[in-house]
Amino acid sequence: MLKLLSINLGLMIVLILSQTACTSYGQPERPSADTLQLPVLTLKERDTLLQTPYVADIQAVKNVEIRTRVKGFLETIFVDEGKPVKKGQPLFKINDEEYKVALSKAKAGLSNAIAAAKSSEVEVQRVQILVNKQVVAASELEVAQAKLAADNANIEEARAAVKSAENHVSYTLLRAPFDGIIDRIPLKAGSLIDEGALLTTLSDISSMYAYFSIPENEYLQYERSRTALNNRTASDNHSPHDNRSNEVKLILADGKPYAYPGKIETVEGEIEQNTGSIDYRARFPNPQQLLRHGATGKLYLSNKIERVLLVPQQAVFDIQDKSYVYIVNKDNTLKMRSFTPLTRITGCYVVREGLHADENILCEGAQNVREGMTIQPRPVTADMLQAAKK
Repeated sequence: MLKLLSINLGLMIVLILSQTACTSYGQPERPSADTLQLPVLTLKERDTLLQTPYVADIQAVKNVEIRTRVKGFLETIFVDEGKPVKKGQPLFKINDEEYKVALSKAKAGLSNAIAAAKSSEVEVQRVQILVNKQVVAASELEVAQAKLAADNANIEEARAAVKSAENHVSYTLLRAPFDGIIDRIPLKAGSLIDEGALLTTLSDISSMYAYFSIPENEYLQYERSRTALNNRTASDNHSPHDNRSNEVKLILADGKPYAYPGKIETVEGEIEQNTGSIDYRARFPNPQQLLRHGATGKLYLSNKIERVLLVPQQAVFDIQDKSYVYIVNKDNTLKMRSFTPLTRITGCYVVREGLHADENILCEGAQNVREGMTIQPRPVTADMLQAAKK
């Protein structure tokens, strides 16, 4: 019996030693069940297209106030609010009776002035004959000629009065100065209005201006990028009208993109000292008249930046207004590190400083780990992360 127990004990020892040998020399030791397998990204420099939003103030290419130039009763309103009008179309009519009376009076004054001048001209001719016959002194002729000159001046004054009266009559009928859309009409027919009273506003919205301001440093980056793109376009023998570097996109107040791209037309000549920004103006076509004067939106400038590091948004966590990622060391331990982002684009942060190329960062699961913890890396690429989002 003791011999049988000794044999069994020997067999057990041999089995244990054989299993230990297999573990030590046959297969590598498996990682602990507690070690997390997490995605790790190696940072690489790459070129990217940076689209920066700016608040846009949208205005009509023409937007004028229609104001009265004469005082009187608003007799007729020919148009309605929000309706399109054509250039020269009647808009408002002010009662013109008193202005027509004033015109008749001015014309009568012109006739009197012409008659007086004719009489003075005849008198000058008569006195000239008498002077030639030495019947009267030459000074009499000078007096007659002076009176004729005064009468001729009265004619010019009377003609100016007639012209002024005619203008006042014409001012009683207000016409559209250009094609456009009528805004609100605050006054109603029959209202007594003073000179300069606002009747409505007329907007030409066939195309629209979008005004926006950008900081000086971003202005410099954008202009350099735009110049470089223009130079490359010219070297590629593109058409001179292929000015893609000036294109901008507009996002409307409801968050939806505007269907037509705009073109940057002008840049202000100086940088605002108080804000450190400079103003741009872009023009957008408006064939469907969706854009209206006074609208707002976000305008996106496209700026290509080269050799930058992009950090996935899910890899970043914030602590006290600072951005952090977990660096994965060579021994697969984690270390927190703060970095400064330049800006944020779709799904990524553009790194300004704090991170370097070829460093490994933890992509996901930052909330489940802590500094110093060891993980099992699962390498991923930027293309893999992008494909996972789709």
